[in-house]
Amino acid sequence: MSGIELRSSAFTDHAPVPRRYALEGENVSPPLAWSGVPEDTSELVLLCEDPDAPSGTFVHWVVVGVDPHSGGTEAGHPPPGGTELTNGYGRPGWGGPHPPPGDEAHHYYFHLYALGEPCVLPDNPSADQVHQAVEKARIADGTLVGLYHR
Repeated sequence: MSGIELRSSAFTDHAPVPRRYALEGENVSPPLAWSGVPEDTSELVLLCEDPDAPSGTFVHWVVVGVDPHSGGTEAGHPPPGGTELTNGYGRPGWGGPHPPPGDEAHHYYFHLYALGEPCVLPDNPSADQVHQAVEKARIADGTLVGLYHR
Protein backbone atom coordinates (compact mmCIF):
# COMPACT_ATOMS: atom_id res chain seq x y z
CA MET A 1 0.00 0.00 0.00
CA SER A 2 1.38 3.41 -0.93
CA GLY A 3 1.58 6.23 1.55
CA ILE A 4 0.00 9.67 1.48
CA GLU A 5 2.01 12.54 2.94
CA LEU A 6 -0.30 14.49 5.25
CA ARG A 7 0.96 17.75 6.76
CA SER A 8 -0.18 21.08 8.20
CA SER A 9 1.32 24.55 8.06
CA ALA A 10 -0.01 25.08 11.62
CA PHE A 11 1.95 22.29 13.36
CA THR A 12 4.37 19.49 12.57
CA ASP A 13 3.94 15.78 13.25
CA HIS A 14 3.84 15.03 17.01
CA ALA A 15 4.02 18.75 17.87
CA PRO A 16 1.47 20.91 19.75
CA VAL A 17 -1.68 22.02 17.95
CA PRO A 18 -2.04 25.82 18.36
CA ARG A 19 -4.83 27.01 20.68
CA ARG A 20 -6.60 28.68 17.73
CA TYR A 21 -7.78 25.24 16.56
CA ALA A 22 -8.93 24.08 20.02
CA LEU A 23 -12.49 24.23 21.32
CA GLU A 24 -11.60 27.03 23.76
CA GLY A 25 -9.76 28.92 20.99
CA GLU A 26 -11.35 29.92 17.69
CA ASN A 27 -12.36 26.27 17.14
CA VAL A 28 -11.50 26.33 13.44
CA SER A 29 -10.17 23.29 11.64
CA PRO A 30 -6.43 23.40 10.93
CA PRO A 31 -5.07 23.79 7.41
CA LEU A 32 -4.05 20.47 5.87
CA ALA A 33 -2.15 19.56 2.73
CA TRP A 34 -1.55 16.16 1.17
CA SER A 35 0.30 14.53 -1.66
CA GLY A 36 0.85 11.01 -2.95
CA VAL A 37 -2.82 10.18 -3.55
CA PRO A 38 -3.01 7.26 -6.01
CA GLU A 39 -4.50 8.01 -9.45
CA ASP A 40 -7.23 5.37 -9.07
CA THR A 41 -8.66 6.94 -5.90
CA SER A 42 -12.45 7.29 -5.92
CA GLU A 43 -12.66 9.50 -2.83
CA LEU A 44 -10.74 10.58 0.25
CA VAL A 45 -12.01 10.24 3.82
CA LEU A 46 -10.60 12.39 6.62
CA LEU A 47 -10.84 11.40 10.28
CA CYS A 48 -9.49 13.22 13.33
CA GLU A 49 -9.68 11.21 16.54
CA ASP A 50 -8.40 11.40 20.12
CA PRO A 51 -7.73 7.89 21.47
CA ASP A 52 -6.63 9.38 24.84
CA ALA A 53 -10.12 10.65 25.74
CA PRO A 54 -11.29 9.35 29.15
CA SER A 55 -14.54 7.91 27.76
CA GLY A 56 -12.86 6.18 24.80
CA THR A 57 -11.77 7.37 21.37
CA PHE A 58 -13.38 10.73 20.63
CA VAL A 59 -14.21 11.79 17.05
CA HIS A 60 -13.27 15.41 16.30
CA TRP A 61 -13.84 15.45 12.53
CA VAL A 62 -15.11 13.08 9.84
CA VAL A 63 -15.29 14.20 6.22
CA VAL A 64 -16.35 11.84 3.42
CA GLY A 65 -16.39 12.34 -0.34
CA VAL A 66 -13.29 14.54 -0.42
CA ASP A 67 -12.03 15.28 -3.95
CA PRO A 68 -8.92 13.10 -4.48
CA HIS A 69 -7.38 15.82 -6.68
CA SER A 70 -7.82 18.60 -4.10
CA GLY A 71 -4.40 18.53 -2.42
CA GLY A 72 -5.55 20.07 0.84
CA THR A 73 -7.83 22.47 2.65
CA GLU A 74 -7.56 25.89 4.27
CA ALA A 75 -8.06 26.58 7.97
CA GLY A 76 -11.72 26.76 8.92
CA HIS A 77 -12.96 25.06 5.74
CA PRO A 78 -13.95 21.48 4.93
CA PRO A 79 -11.87 19.74 2.29
CA PRO A 80 -13.10 20.35 -1.29
CA GLY A 81 -16.04 18.17 -2.26
CA GLY A 82 -16.30 16.75 1.25
CA THR A 83 -19.35 16.23 3.41
CA GLU A 84 -18.75 16.82 7.13
CA LEU A 85 -20.42 14.29 9.39
CA THR A 86 -21.39 14.75 13.05
CA ASN A 87 -18.47 14.85 15.51
CA GLY A 88 -18.32 13.63 19.11
CA TYR A 89 -19.76 16.95 20.32
CA GLY A 90 -22.94 16.20 18.38
CA ARG A 91 -22.35 18.89 15.74
CA PRO A 92 -21.40 18.53 12.07
CA GLY A 93 -17.89 19.56 11.10
CA TRP A 94 -14.78 20.24 13.14
CA GLY A 95 -14.80 20.10 16.92
CA GLY A 96 -11.45 21.16 18.34
CA PRO A 97 -9.32 19.54 21.03
CA HIS A 98 -10.63 19.90 24.59
CA PRO A 99 -8.93 17.39 26.90
CA PRO A 100 -9.63 17.51 30.65
CA PRO A 101 -7.54 20.16 32.43
CA GLY A 102 -4.38 18.69 33.91
CA ASP A 103 -4.28 15.63 31.64
CA GLU A 104 -1.04 14.83 29.87
CA ALA A 105 -1.13 16.02 26.27
CA HIS A 106 -3.66 14.09 24.22
CA HIS A 107 -2.80 12.79 20.75
CA TYR A 108 -4.97 13.99 17.87
CA TYR A 109 -4.64 11.62 14.93
CA PHE A 110 -5.52 13.10 11.54
CA HIS A 111 -5.98 10.17 9.14
CA LEU A 112 -6.50 10.63 5.42
CA TYR A 113 -7.66 7.55 3.54
CA ALA A 114 -7.66 7.08 -0.24
CA LEU A 115 -10.45 4.72 -1.21
CA GLY A 116 -11.05 2.78 -4.40
CA GLU A 117 -14.82 3.00 -3.95
CA PRO A 118 -17.18 5.35 -2.09
CA CYS A 119 -17.48 5.02 1.68
CA VAL A 120 -20.86 4.66 3.36
CA LEU A 121 -21.09 5.79 6.99
CA PRO A 122 -23.89 6.79 9.35
CA ASP A 123 -24.18 10.54 10.00
CA ASN A 124 -22.70 10.19 13.50
CA PRO A 125 -20.00 7.51 13.13
CA SER A 126 -17.70 6.27 15.85
CA ALA A 127 -13.98 6.09 15.10
CA ASP A 128 -14.30 2.29 14.94
CA GLN A 129 -17.08 2.56 12.34
CA VAL A 130 -14.87 4.81 10.20
CA HIS A 131 -11.90 2.44 10.50
CA GLN A 132 -14.06 -0.57 9.57
CA ALA A 133 -15.68 1.21 6.60
CA VAL A 134 -12.42 2.43 5.07
CA GLU A 135 -10.56 -0.85 5.63
CA LYS A 136 -12.49 -2.57 2.84
CA ALA A 137 -11.70 0.01 0.14
CA ARG A 138 -8.43 1.62 1.34
CA ILE A 139 -5.66 1.84 -1.25
CA ALA A 140 -3.43 4.36 0.59
CA ASP A 141 -3.40 6.45 3.73
CA GLY A 142 -1.47 9.04 5.65
CA THR A 143 -1.42 10.21 9.27
CA LEU A 144 -0.47 13.42 11.05
CA VAL A 145 -0.46 13.58 14.86
CA GLY A 146 -0.94 16.75 16.87
CA LEU A 147 -0.67 17.17 20.65
CA TYR A 148 -2.82 19.33 22.92
CA HIS A 149 -3.25 19.84 26.66
CA ARG A 150 -4.95 22.39 28.90
